[in-house]
Amino acid sequence: MIVDSRPTDEEVAALLAQLGEQFKALGAEVGKVDNWGKRRLAYDIRKQREGTYAVFEVSAEPSMMKEFERQLRLNESVLRFLSTRVPIRKKARPAKTPEVPEEVG
Repeated sequence: MIVDSRPTDEEVAALLAQLGEQFKALGAEVGKVDNWGKRRLAYDIRKQREGTYAVFEVSAEPSMMKEFERQLRLNESVLRFLSTRVPIRKKARPAKTPEVPEEVG
């Protein structure tokens, strides 16, 4: 997500903590939150040239994500957000070793 860059770093950290608590209140499991800091935007969003980027890793049901996205749209500090689904990786099967015939004799 991209957050408005005008608030101080402490206010942004508080906002991210609040958003994490909203996730938990909906029943989601928050894995980690990365604050990437202020970066220049490719184009102006709501007359802003910079934004603070943050990444949430969350495990949640689709209905929870839909409600959280609704809450993000209502939050004026959030300029943009993008939710993606990361497929669950299956454990790799051990490689089959070719059978070597035993020599008798």
